[in-house]
Amino acid sequence: MSLFYKRSFTALMILAMAFGFFHLFISKETIPFDFERLHIFLFNLCAGGGLILFHTRRNLPRPMGGKLHIFIMLSLLFALAAFLESYIPAMICAASLAILVESERIRTFSFFPIDFFKDRVPVEKKFHQAALLCLSMGLATSVVVMFNESYANWVSMEKLTLNTFFLGFSFPVSLITMSVMFQIIGDNRVRTTRVLKNIGFWSVNLGVIIFFIFILFEWPSLQLVISLILFGAVLLILILFLQDPMQAQQKAFLTSGMFFLVFTGISGIAYILLEMTPYYTQENGKILLKMHSFASLYGWNLSGLVVIMRYEDFPIKLHSRTLIMTHWITVLVLAPLGYFSPFFALVGLLAYIVLLEVLFFSARSAGEEVVPHVLTE
Repeated sequence: MSLFYKRSFTALMILAMAFGFFHLFISKETIPFDFERLHIFLFNLCAGGGLILFHTRRNLPRPMGGKLHIFIMLSLLFALAAFLESYIPAMICAASLAILVESERIRTFSFFPIDFFKDRVPVEKKFHQAALLCLSMGLATSVVVMFNESYANWVSMEKLTLNTFFLGFSFPVSLITMSVMFQIIGDNRVRTTRVLKNIGFWSVNLGVIIFFIFILFEWPSLQLVISLILFGAVLLILILFLQDPMQAQQKAFLTSGMFFLVFTGISGIAYILLEMTPYYTQENGKILLKMHSFASLYGWNLSGLVVIMRYEDFPIKLHSRTLIMTHWITVLVLAPLGYFSPFFALVGLLAYIVLLEVLFFSARSAGEEVVPHVLTE
């Protein structure tokens, strides 16, 4: 990836984090809009979705061609329109983006995702196609949700809002990270490994869909059951990943990312349990929810996007353990505290900028051989 595009994606990720703290500096009376939407959309949809599309087009002669430029432009317009609550332009952009992503999925895979049901198709390809399908379906669904919420009012449900559905844009980024991970795990010729990988694939995808349905209907007990199943699937994938003998710098980042995912599983279960008690209020659950959110976006998801961004560059010149420790402190301490404190917001944002600068722009290690085709399909 060229320096210009690396800088562009980095700028989107920095702006995304910054907007997560804007409520501390700009009141609702001054600007009566929800900065959380820019916080989520810029990272998951604009940067994350753009890198999913880039990863899909990587082997084309011009991977950063017209489709990717159009995607980034439309996703930025969608984020801005959704933030300003201008839903007609937002719906037009979302529908156009869904068509664009689907065209790329069909070009790369097929119209019907028949590969999901084929035992011999590598699970990394299944996760890759699932990431594209989830992205296009999320965009298409957001059109229906915006139309229902703002104009039609066909269905009246407290959770059936864009603010609930924008959380779903994190899932395609999670799936593409899983795809990158599963390209490292084991040999598909070993039947036991292949079966366990497919169990991981179906558990994650079906589990998240069912969990989202339970959120809409506000069934906390069933949310807890599905959360426990998803947590078990994450542990299964982590064990498979750690048992693989391949050693490379990418694996260190992805392992750290998996432990972020384990943390989000624990924090998510803890939050549901808290909601089920009489002691729950939005205020006393907010710090746990923010730790969960930052660990998901800027911990787990960022770990996968780093590997995609630096795809051909590994190994790179950096101290992996020190950097990973800095990543954890920034995401689990400084950023959540920054949501409540202007001082920690500025410190956390500065640490995050330094972290991205090192992750995305450190030079390749001279004289070291890059592990060949570790992440190619």
